[in-house]
Amino acid sequence: RGTALHPLFKMSYSCSKVGDPRPGQPYKGGNFCAFLPDNKEGLKTAKLLKKAFERGLTFQIKSCNGEEAVTWGLIPHKTSWDGGKARNGYPDAQYLREVGAVL
Repeated sequence: RGTALHPLFKMSYSCSKVGDPRPGQPYKGGNFCAFLPDNKEGLKTAKLLKKAFERGLTFQIKSCNGEEAVTWGLIPHKTSWDGGKARNGYPDAQYLREVGAVL
């Protein structure tokens, strides 16, 4: 197994905005981590993911049992270093190409 970049996102409690399921309602944050290979393509992808995060595209707010919470958005992230594509992990030979197309 190679080395990995391990971005960590910390989302705090806040209030939802227009376009979210229940605008003006508080939502629960959380800690989210992802894995990228520590190579040229992984670094390129990390920069694109950073831009997506800064533009508010990485996460979304979903309502579950009357409570709003932050979840991953539509951009695919590898949340495990192993387990394969079925478990959002590696190996997944197509991941960097697929996430690059989304970004």
